[in-house]
Amino acid sequence: MTLMLASVLSREEAEVALAHGADIIDCKDPARGALGALSLAQVADIVAAIDGRLPVSAVVDLPHDAAHARRAFEEAAETGVDYIKFALPQTPDAGEIIARLAPVAQKVKLVAVLFADLAPAFEHLPALALAGFHGAMLDTAHKGKGRLIDMMSVGALSEFTARCRELRLAAGLAGALEPPDVPRLLVTGPDVLGFRGALCAQGDRRAGLDAAATALIRDLIPTRSDKIETLAAEWALIARGYIEPPGLNETDCVFLHDYVVPVEVGAYAHEYGHTQRVRFNVDAEVARLDVTDDMRSVFSYDVIMDAIKVILSGGHIAMVETIAERLAESVLLHERVRSVTVQVEKLDVAPGAVGVKIRRERHPDPRRIKPN
Repeated sequence: MTLMLASVLSREEAEVALAHGADIIDCKDPARGALGALSLAQVADIVAAIDGRLPVSAVVDLPHDAAHARRAFEEAAETGVDYIKFALPQTPDAGEIIARLAPVAQKVKLVAVLFADLAPAFEHLPALALAGFHGAMLDTAHKGKGRLIDMMSVGALSEFTARCRELRLAAGLAGALEPPDVPRLLVTGPDVLGFRGALCAQGDRRAGLDAAATALIRDLIPTRSDKIETLAAEWALIARGYIEPPGLNETDCVFLHDYVVPVEVGAYAHEYGHTQRVRFNVDAEVARLDVTDDMRSVFSYDVIMDAIKVILSGGHIAMVETIAERLAESVLLHERVRSVTVQVEKLDVAPGAVGVKIRRERHPDPRRIKPN
């Protein structure tokens, strides 16, 4: 399950975030850059206002002197926060700083932030895990120069979250994220998605939190209870004969057609070591929601393109059938998708096109639903 982190600068904003479904309250001053720290007094005020109803995190400005780093973190921990975030420096003493903070990591959950637009040093992830850090987060240092998803591909972000998972580090993603980015990033498997600008009116991260914008982001990140309740309700109605099984009616088709990309694919020896053109046609039957002009009602074709990019980022694949199966499986991970048709064609081996076309359906398992 992915948690929603909301960055706030006051107890009033913290109450807005709490009221509209945030999972973590993050104390941060957006006027001071990507990781601007609030004063310890401001952090303590927000902690007192939340009063244990949600976990609270705070940003610490790392001292230039590594010897003083530990004390700065201990002072922040005394405010009562659950998490402390800091920008992992790209300096030769980064490893020394991580080691010095290991004792603090036993008292409070530490999260190191790496910046996707500043050549993040992923080689430090094992050291963070060894030192007992809670997690690592990817963010962007320069908010006006693009979103996280502009700085790193979905495939690269998936590799980051997978590496964190291997090391038992919580993986967070943030960085000028907008509502359409949410479904695209959920497929990468982050433990936390962090927001500031997307929660504010007109996306202005220096404005106060906006209730409607915050509620929209909350609705785009499904919770475990959302999934269980939706599936239970569907099967209760199916069992009573009130509705037909999912996928038969009330669906819309979201498609990606004639999407041609260079792919390393083929089982023959001469097909290794270079790419050939492959065309994708994908039709996803998606459960219809009440149509409104916001992201709540949209299953984005970007999700399909991202799934293709993630699959192809792994290197040479021998069979187009393998690509088609993986793509169908990836698209069906989204709970609103009832069925998907995938056609994958190689365009450079014959005058026409050769390939495979498959259709796969979602089959909810009623055994997952406990009887009343």
